[in-house]
Amino acid sequence: MQEPLDIGEIVLHHAADAYSIGIEPYFMLEWHKLDALQFGPFNLTPSRHVIFMVIAAVLVFLTMRIAGQKLQKQRASENAPKGFANAIEALVLFVRNDIAIANIGPDGARFAPLIMTLFFFILCMNLLGLVPHGATATGNLAVTAGLAVIAVLTIEISGFMKLGAAGYMRTIFPMVPGLSGAGAVAMAIFMAPIEIIGKLVKPFALCVRLFGNMTAGHFVILSLLGIIFLFGQLPFWNWGIGIVTATLVLAIMMLELFVGLLQAYVFALLTAVFIGLMQHEH
Repeated sequence: MQEPLDIGEIVLHHAADAYSIGIEPYFMLEWHKLDALQFGPFNLTPSRHVIFMVIAAVLVFLTMRIAGQKLQKQRASENAPKGFANAIEALVLFVRNDIAIANIGPDGARFAPLIMTLFFFILCMNLLGLVPHGATATGNLAVTAGLAVIAVLTIEISGFMKLGAAGYMRTIFPMVPGLSGAGAVAMAIFMAPIEIIGKLVKPFALCVRLFGNMTAGHFVILSLLGIIFLFGQLPFWNWGIGIVTATLVLAIMMLELFVGLLQAYVFALLTAVFIGLMQHEH
């Protein structure tokens, strides 16, 4: 007797990290942990998500490299940018001007390379999860947490450098307008825990928002695909369920393309907003 299909196990197997790439029985490449990369409780053997992070980084580098070379050739011949190079240049200028500089202020140009790197790196990782046998590295909480830590270190360190020690401490112990003396001191002490929690909430929000949105999309797609197999034993319903489900999955995958772009935009935007807030004492 054939064992019942465990849709939940299939969904979790695809979404979770592993030392394998592919989907059985069509294509599966597996490898084992390397003892040489074992350091105490930590094993640094590249996993599926690490490999797709590297692929995303290479794709970002090649995209910018090729676009830059094409732009140089077009400008050298005094031609207007066109095609692939024009599209990438427009996207880069949008992230630089409308996300970084618009939200950080006059000093935004200094942070534009970081914001652009976060945007394109996250976008590539999001889209690679929609490729056959691919994996979404941003569906890994450790990956999004690492990106959030980079963002919050940039926010706090740049704020400290811009405001100085005294100005930075006022972001923890704020001076409330209209209060002075003992009342101002008491209010500053009372507000300090709230301000510290606020600083910790920023990376948490960046981390969980990206992780949750990218993981949820794959869960929905794989769960809907599982309906086809669950009803596969019923000939009357098989074709109807298959057609309806495939149509829904196609629509959701189109939506996932937009969500992948949107989440990269939101992460870059919030990082720029938080940096901008810390650049000004008020």
